Amino acid sequence: MSRGAKPPSQRQLRVGEELRHAIAMVIERGEFRDPDLQGRAITVTEVRVSPDLRNATVFVVPLGGGEVAPILTGLKRAKAFLRHELARMVELRAVPDLWFQEDTTFDTASRIDSILNSPEVRRDIAHASAENDDFPTDGDDGQ
Repeated sequence: MSRGAKPPSQRQLRVGEELRHAIAMVIERGEFRDPDLQGRAITVTEVRVSPDLRNATVFVVPLGGGEVAPILTGLKRAKAFLRHELARMVELRAVPDLWFQEDTTFDTASRIDSILNSPEVRRDIAHASAENDDFPTDGDDGQ
């Protein structure tokens, strides 16, 4: 979230989750004619909706890993079809314009996990823990 930006409202969160479920169902049905999407397992991890509910960013990852660029290209080409299907499935005044992005949170979490489990960090944590044992804790006057 950028500096000074408000967190999403309850309505944005609800609409985003509703759209995520609907988009996932359309993708699961596999009715795409696009060669980049046929036979591909795609996970919709999140949908972020703008405050005016006119734009939605759809975060996707290929299930089981793999190249995400062709999937994003295929979804961009299938945007009109997806919006048409969403209009039938979700009760909104207007279906938001869809934008697709790769979800990198799994990669980031994996990188953080590997850093936390590295020998250097484990050593530093053990060292800091040993130093804290030398000092009295709250309520303990060390006597």
